Amino acid sequence: MDYGTLHGLVTIVVMLTFVGIFAWAYSSRRKKQFDEAANLVFSDEEHQEMKDSGEQK
Repeated sequence: MDYGTLHGLVTIVVMLTFVGIFAWAYSSRRKKQFDEAANLVFSDEEHQEMKDSGEQK
């Protein structure tokens, strides 16, 4: 196997990996989990505000 063939195979593997990660990240099955993860920062702030004001959750 020469360098050109190896280079081509590595390029194809990297491209397929990229397409797989892209499809996984934008799949509709994962949207709810990603939305929850994106809002975790805000839930910590609400919890901290309630803790500072003496309220129990």
